Amino acid sequence: MPFAITRSCCNDAHCVSVCPVNCIHPTPDEPDFGTTDQLYVDPRACIDCGACASACPVDAVFPVEELTAPLAHFAGRNAAFYADRPVGTTWAAPRFPRALPAGSDLRVAVVGTGPAACYAAQTLLRSTEARLTLVEREDVPGGLVRWGVAPDHPSTKRVADVFAWIFRHPRVTLRLGTEVGRDVGLDELRATHHAVLVAVGASDERRLGIPGEHLPGVVAGGDLARWANGHPAAPAPDLTRPRAVVVGTGNVALDVARLLASDPDDLGGDLDPHVRAALRRSAVREVVVVGRRGPSSAAWTESELLALKHLPGVRLVVDDVPGVGDEVAAGAGPAAHLQDVDREAVSWDTDPVGRRIVLRFGSAPRAVLGGSRVQGLALADGTDLRAGLVVTSIGRTARGLPGMPVDAAGAVAQESGRVLEAPGGGVVPGLFVAGWAKRGGSGGIGANRRDAEETVAALVDDALAGRLPAPTAPPPLPLRRRLLRLR
Repeated sequence: MPFAITRSCCNDAHCVSVCPVNCIHPTPDEPDFGTTDQLYVDPRACIDCGACASACPVDAVFPVEELTAPLAHFAGRNAAFYADRPVGTTWAAPRFPRALPAGSDLRVAVVGTGPAACYAAQTLLRSTEARLTLVEREDVPGGLVRWGVAPDHPSTKRVADVFAWIFRHPRVTLRLGTEVGRDVGLDELRATHHAVLVAVGASDERRLGIPGEHLPGVVAGGDLARWANGHPAAPAPDLTRPRAVVVGTGNVALDVARLLASDPDDLGGDLDPHVRAALRRSAVREVVVVGRRGPSSAAWTESELLALKHLPGVRLVVDDVPGVGDEVAAGAGPAAHLQDVDREAVSWDTDPVGRRIVLRFGSAPRAVLGGSRVQGLALADGTDLRAGLVVTSIGRTARGLPGMPVDAAGAVAQESGRVLEAPGGGVVPGLFVAGWAKRGGSGGIGANRRDAEETVAALVDDALAGRLPAPTAPPPLPLRRRLLRLR
């Protein structure tokens, strides 16, 4: 029996590199790599060797005969990926990363320790003899994997284990609790290193741009995820009312809905004890996920929606507003995932009974209701949703760092990872960017791998061509004294 890849797939292609018959796609050499929800095993070509399952860092690969609900669906999903594409087992030509000659002196500062930063550091360590300084503003490394992945998704968090060796590497110095711009200047890092590679993610939540969104009780989805992961500085959400509203239809929005609507004792993973206790005290019984457009424009992945369909004791329904049923029936894009979900006309005049997640589409937010704090959300169609918590999850934009301009798409202005003086302007020598800061807040963990490799290739090319500025000073004494090495 073949193997199948399931919902916790991180898309970083560890499985592709060990498959002896090249039956896992898209591969990093194919144009749709990084654009699909996950990778897929071709059941016609799989030889049942299990190499992919052993290599998977997030425990996402299983024999088809061992798949039980809610994972049984993925056997058909893997097979369906190959239904209309004749993907063979021919290997692409090998790719070798650009490398520096042995003995080359190269000092690189990497700002951030999330997936993009770690993929960049991994490539640098394997293809050069560079000495790296990793600068992280938090007191623990991990970035998005540590603070942004839902705590009840422990298998996804295990991708961090792939990077653990980096922080202990003899050519790596890890500086935790250090924020660039507050504790050390970007100019200081540039003066003491040949290159600085910034991978700080997309730190700013997009705003709704409606009245009342600054009221207490309005929380950004990323901040709620940080709270759920036990971040000490993340404020606790108000869970004293029976209904919460989440604006957005991406994976973070569904993560929030799942956490708030579930019985906390049914949530697995490494849930912080204080968070679990707060969820046990929570009065929230209904979470309304509001999409500004129709269901065919929803931004979730099928695997995230599938998780909502199998929550113990939680009903998933679609609010049957005009036009939604027809769009679901047409089955275009994400709307096809809702064809087996109950649709009903939801009344908002009474408090919810039982645990429920309601998907409401075609409903643009008009204003956050309330005086001193949130009382609900008013929609453009005249509907008022009474709620004590409004969570916004409509995307993220990069902030960059001082001297790193952000373009209209919400990403640092760059070309092949080289930071530009301005959008369309000249290259800033020795300054590079990777990850969400480079391409905007989209793409999963694995998408950062090829992204980071492109940036490192540009950095190495510049080193070989002599385009990197030489450091003008050694690391200053306070910097040396505060560096932390993990042993």
